[in-house]
Amino acid sequence: MARKGEAGSIDFGSNEEKQKHWHSTSHMLAAAVKKLWPNVKLAIGPAIEAGFYYDFDGRTFSEKDLEKIEDEMKKIIKADAKFERSEISKSEARKIFKNEKYKLELIDDIEGDKVTIYKTGEFVDLCAGPHVTSSGKIGAVKLLKVSGSYWRGDVKNTPLQRIYGISFPSQKELDAYLKLLEEAEKRDHRKIGQQLDLFSLHEEGVGFPFWHNKGWILRNILVEFWRKKHREAGYQEVNTPIMLNKKLWETSGHWDNYRELMYFTQVDDIDYGIKPMNCAGGILIYKEKKHSYREFPLRIGELGLVHRHELSGVVSGLFRVRSFTQDDAHIYCLPEQAEQEINNVIELMESIYSAFGINEYEIELSTRPEKSVGTNEMWETATNILKRVLEKRKIKYEIDKGAGVFYGPKIDVKIKDSLGRKWQCATIQLDFNFPDRFDLTYTGADGKEHRPVMIHRTLYGALERFIGILIEHYTGAFPVWLAPVQVIILPMTDKNIDYGQEVKKELEKNGARVEIDCEPNTLEYKIRNAQLQKLPYMIVVGEKEIKNNTIAVRSRDGKVKYGVKIKDFIKQIEDEVENKK
Repeated sequence: MARKGEAGSIDFGSNEEKQKHWHSTSHMLAAAVKKLWPNVKLAIGPAIEAGFYYDFDGRTFSEKDLEKIEDEMKKIIKADAKFERSEISKSEARKIFKNEKYKLELIDDIEGDKVTIYKTGEFVDLCAGPHVTSSGKIGAVKLLKVSGSYWRGDVKNTPLQRIYGISFPSQKELDAYLKLLEEAEKRDHRKIGQQLDLFSLHEEGVGFPFWHNKGWILRNILVEFWRKKHREAGYQEVNTPIMLNKKLWETSGHWDNYRELMYFTQVDDIDYGIKPMNCAGGILIYKEKKHSYREFPLRIGELGLVHRHELSGVVSGLFRVRSFTQDDAHIYCLPEQAEQEINNVIELMESIYSAFGINEYEIELSTRPEKSVGTNEMWETATNILKRVLEKRKIKYEIDKGAGVFYGPKIDVKIKDSLGRKWQCATIQLDFNFPDRFDLTYTGADGKEHRPVMIHRTLYGALERFIGILIEHYTGAFPVWLAPVQVIILPMTDKNIDYGQEVKKELEKNGARVEIDCEPNTLEYKIRNAQLQKLPYMIVVGEKEIKNNTIAVRSRDGKVKYGVKIKDFIKQIEDEVENKK
């Protein structure tokens, strides 16, 4: 499937081409830095989801430095030097990089006696590639920011300077992307979250969001919607502890394959792990009783609180947190039911996403990673089932080689927001391994014990992250059904407050979420304040409204209707909520 660049209309042809383009540009960044400051040491410079970065040691870069580097990069691009690949011995590589301590460490880590290098003009870097054919293919480049990092991402290692950048084949495409960044800045969920009093972030709990009342209301709306859709789809709901014995994590494989992302503690001298996923706890519930094939498919959902040890340098708002709620579900089924159940999950996902106006997404099929459990046969069978579901539904997808979870292949869904940006949300994982590792069984029609197949899936993904996406998708201007406050009542003077309170009670009695502004400010000030809060509706009440027992309704876009009967407005709100307008 052709993959779009982050600016929505920019097409690199494929994800591989995009990554190749950006990784090649990172070499140009390193070449420019070495030209300007030869004593700076090179670390690594990969392509990332949106652009590239390179880590350096030996200089603290300023904004003026970025301008110099960018100018130097443009000279290298204009020279159109070829990317020349060579395979050389490790001993030869050590001579070339004798003054680059990080490269020497990387050389030692590479298996075998050979390494590959790429030469572009006078610049040489240790790299497996691939790259574009020449520097002139890079086109247009922009360096975006500098941040701190650590060698190998470990805070115990040397602190480094990381320069981020972006590039596109043409200046027009780059300008489109930079315009997108400007718009994205306006939609920053951290700023809007503070402005709308939804949540806050504190140094006392880095990576742990604090939910305010309005944010918690929004969160609960999503939870109740999730519960309703899952009840209709035949799911049960359970809840499991956030802390479980180390032995469980050894059985699941998390201890060997996921330990670096987990938190641990001791109780009564026994090691416990804080759960990073809900599946192991759910399996213990499954094992509490014997199961028959007649129960299957058995769909069990959990809005489970999980913790993952993300580095402080990558924690970001609600998008990358250390504590979050996964809208998990685990489906236990017969092998022959797996295909239909995965199909059902996709249909449920589409139904939920459409309620938020999200109808565009891209699909990746992630295959077996190096660090994994189970047989090749298990992995091949599971991967082929996922492929068949996608192909029967005529869903285009890309293979993300080696990006599966350690216990099975998965389908990853990247939704597109109103700016065309992509966000990883839903995931569907097919697992033949956990049932084997945990000795899960069911009694078949033949009266014998058999292994079930297990499907792990999330639809929101992380509830916190999904809310962050929605805040930016709507720029905080939520539709009525999602808005924490749907209506604010604005009495024109103190004399109109009592009538305003009566209107408020009537609306609340019918389920509306309402506030009233009784502060001694002008009506214009109150309207302006309500607009900053991005509230869907303002109700203005004055002497005329009291006399006629009506309300004046002002919508978020500034349109005003006078003489509206309260019962008619209640019906309008109910209709917008019911139909998710």
